[in-house]
Amino acid sequence: MPFIVRRLGFYVVAAWVAITVTFFIPRALPGNAVTSMLGSMQNLQPQALHALEVEFGSHAKGSLIHQYFVYLGNLLHGNLGTSTVYQPASVASILEQKVPWTLALVGTATVIAFVLGTLLGVLAAWRRGGWLDRSLPGFTFLQATPYFFLALLIIELFSLTWHLFPFASGFALGLTPGWNWTFISSAIDHSVLPALTIVITSMAGWMLQMRNVMITTIGEDYVLAAQAKGLSSRRVVFTYAARNAIIPNIAGFALAIGFVIAGAIVMEIVFSYPGVGLLLFNSVTSNDYPLVQGIFLVISFAVLLACLLADLVYVVADPRARRRTAY
Repeated sequence: MPFIVRRLGFYVVAAWVAITVTFFIPRALPGNAVTSMLGSMQNLQPQALHALEVEFGSHAKGSLIHQYFVYLGNLLHGNLGTSTVYQPASVASILEQKVPWTLALVGTATVIAFVLGTLLGVLAAWRRGGWLDRSLPGFTFLQATPYFFLALLIIELFSLTWHLFPFASGFALGLTPGWNWTFISSAIDHSVLPALTIVITSMAGWMLQMRNVMITTIGEDYVLAAQAKGLSSRRVVFTYAARNAIIPNIAGFALAIGFVIAGAIVMEIVFSYPGVGLLLFNSVTSNDYPLVQGIFLVISFAVLLACLLADLVYVVADPRARRRTAY
């Protein structure tokens, strides 16, 4: 319990630092969101400029400290500002539309890659020297392949040559998003190739890490004792060896889930997938400062939450960690 309290205190401070950084960095840059948006306009009346600055939160009313506390108050009410590109839509409403797309695609693909990579790592370590273990350099080569290059190859094969799956957007043109099978099936069909790209390029990392830890764990005395008792290979592998070897992978998986919100930016750009990654790219290139600020803040909070979950899972999964934190 003291460990959890200490970690919670740490993450509260980290969250405050993230909020503070996202507030001060945009204000340290020259100009603001309004001047960037209206840079091409000439002879704008001062009253009109002042009204736009108030609307987009760029109006320097009071000191910087005063603006900071106003910003904190807005955050407590879920107000992340107004987008300068998608006006009059708020940043919160835009993220509410885009985050589910990234969670559904990148989150599902990350889970699939973790499960497959971990299982293959267990089998490769237990059958060390077998065909699966010897094929590990091939998996590693796929992980080292750039996202965009593999994505283009997948598009060429599965979409342009074999015509199996579409390669652009998140659903077919003419459909209205909703909870009906026509839209859901179209969304699934459009997500196959982006998900395949993520799984192929990330599965090898989980596999390699699990294999290396498993090889060390197999040589432990408790695993050798389980084998000496005549227990089945399946029970020894999954109950004794893999159960302990998977702990580092679980911590890494929790961190990977935290970065899901950021999306796979390059992948979403290549496939024109309507997620947070593509939204971040478009907001940066269009100088939509309020939207960029809101995206970075959401990503920071997602990573901090994932790190907290990783700490909790590690303590629950490893009894030795519980004993260490008791002191």
